[in-house]
Amino acid sequence: MGWVEIDGSYGEGGGQILRTSVALSVITGRPVRIYNIRANRPNPGLRPPQHLHAVLALKELSDARVKGGASVGSTRLEFIPGRPEPKHIRVPVKTAGSITLVLQALLPAMAFVGSSFEVTGGTDVPPWSPPVDYLKHVTFYALERMGLKVELEIKRRGHYPPKGGGLVVGEVEPWEERKPLKALRWGGRIERFAGMSHATNLPAHVAERQAKAAKERLGEVYSAPVEIETEVSRSLGPGSGIVVWAETDKLRLGGDALGKKGGKPAEVVGREAADELIEALKTGMAADRFLGDQLIPFLAFTGGEVGGVSEITNHLVTNVWVVEKFFGKVFEVEGGEIGRPGTVRVVRRVEV
Repeated sequence: MGWVEIDGSYGEGGGQILRTSVALSVITGRPVRIYNIRANRPNPGLRPPQHLHAVLALKELSDARVKGGASVGSTRLEFIPGRPEPKHIRVPVKTAGSITLVLQALLPAMAFVGSSFEVTGGTDVPPWSPPVDYLKHVTFYALERMGLKVELEIKRRGHYPPKGGGLVVGEVEPWEERKPLKALRWGGRIERFAGMSHATNLPAHVAERQAKAAKERLGEVYSAPVEIETEVSRSLGPGSGIVVWAETDKLRLGGDALGKKGGKPAEVVGREAADELIEALKTGMAADRFLGDQLIPFLAFTGGEVGGVSEITNHLVTNVWVVEKFFGKVFEVEGGEIGRPGTVRVVRRVEV
């Protein structure tokens, strides 16, 4: 099979193009050539370090050859995969580089062989990466509905650059049964709200105040029960955050917010997360804007069903474009412009 050529400046032009491209290269066995990597970012190329580490982790998983400068700052990359095999992959991001973005690259490829992972870096870092609790409780819940089971344990939190210091471990079971995802709109009833509020190297009351503020805000709009756990821990540096999610008859929709170095009231953090979730729920769609874009590489292999997304984002449209560079027409994105609710329909299931 010939090379897949990917222009890294397409659409939102960020690191997601790289992550999805290399993951699909491993899955399909097709070599990929990516140029203009992160060309639309202030510091183009393979930065920050999580992008390089994601490539190196997939290289190890598939015994790949990498050409074209697999180093921080590279704007061009050639990835020639070998045969992926189940392995224990260790990814040592030595800064607060995002653990969840590394896992976004690893998980689709690992799904086809089954593997375990151990990743260090940042678990809860702004501005572009999902908090690890969102990945664990919202994204993985949807993947399980699609037949893919992922276990993840947070051993240690990691926050602001440059320290990081977070550690997560987990396992991906082989994706034996790929179940179509039926999730257009949630049925109007919320079973409950849940969440995780954490404080690291900070007083316990920070986590408690975040949780209390989120619970009160959700209670102003909905009557469903709210159960938010609190966690207090130690790591290399201070930080706090909260993820809340709604249990609906379809999927979980989430909202999150992080504390800010230098000061941000815990009550503001809690309300921000709740407000983000409330806005997603108001659309009536089954998936929030973050989940919609994260599911694209997996939806291609389940096929034939519909996902309703609270907001069509540039990330989502770009991810669709990358998938279709490998497989041709797979999706139809309907009913919404960028920034508006819409649906993502799988029109042709991919077989590999």
